[in-house]
Amino acid sequence: MTKLTVLDTTIAYYSRNENDYICLTDMARYRDATRTNYIIQNWMRNRNTIEFLGLWEQLNNPDFKGIEFDAFRNQAGLNSFTLTPKLWIEKTAAVGLVSKAGRYGGTYAHKDIAFEFASWLSVEFKLYLIKEFQRLKETEAAQLGWDIKRNLVKINYRIHTDAVKRHLVPAAVTDAQAALVYASEADLLNMALFGMTAAEWRRTNPDKDGNLRDYADAAQLVCLSNLENLNALFIREGLPQAERLIRLNSIAIHQMTLLGVDPVMKKLEGGKRPVGSSAP
Repeated sequence: MTKLTVLDTTIAYYSRNENDYICLTDMARYRDATRTNYIIQNWMRNRNTIEFLGLWEQLNNPDFKGIEFDAFRNQAGLNSFTLTPKLWIEKTAAVGLVSKAGRYGGTYAHKDIAFEFASWLSVEFKLYLIKEFQRLKETEAAQLGWDIKRNLVKINYRIHTDAVKRHLVPAAVTDAQAALVYASEADLLNMALFGMTAAEWRRTNPDKDGNLRDYADAAQLVCLSNLENLNALFIREGLPQAERLIRLNSIAIHQMTLLGVDPVMKKLEGGKRPVGSSAP
């Protein structure tokens, strides 16, 4: 839940499924702080409001109940017609309005609808609301970009820092493994990082779908990407396959030692089980 201030009025809003919802109850306080429900209901009695809400739902909500909407539209404008946000939501399965209880309770509306309500309240209020809302969203976007950059810096810092505990570090390849001829460069990289080829993994994990890379964690995937780039460089330099395997394996051991315990990498893993680990 976030708050913004428009013409000395504090207004809450929140995001859900990448959609922003602004509190109409807070906005109504700009007109009359003691009769917010009445102001919202008075707005909803208007035929133009009903048609706007209905069209918005038809464009954005496949479960919207058009028959119930038609009934409300036919009654709009009559002196006896009344409509509350809760009744509108219950009868039409609307998603543009949300009725919340609790600490941040009140009527919330998708920003498209909230801006329409702001126009009804005051053109001046609407312009200031849009300006402040855009400013906050730009600040949020800038902060998100900063967080991503900061995490990437932390990851690269770990790669260049020593004295980190060992975790998921691949074993050194044996002379016998280095002497083998690998049919593909992919299996060469598998051996360097995971200590086995794709065929060997399938034989030892007959109950699992996919391949061993599908079960790699975030740290292993970062390391694998680095190994792929280095292997391409070694190929251009003309290094034989056995020598490339030994060098790539040594690099994998070093990088996994550094990356394995990095807290940022653990957050990026998202619960993926590393290759070779057993189920709990």
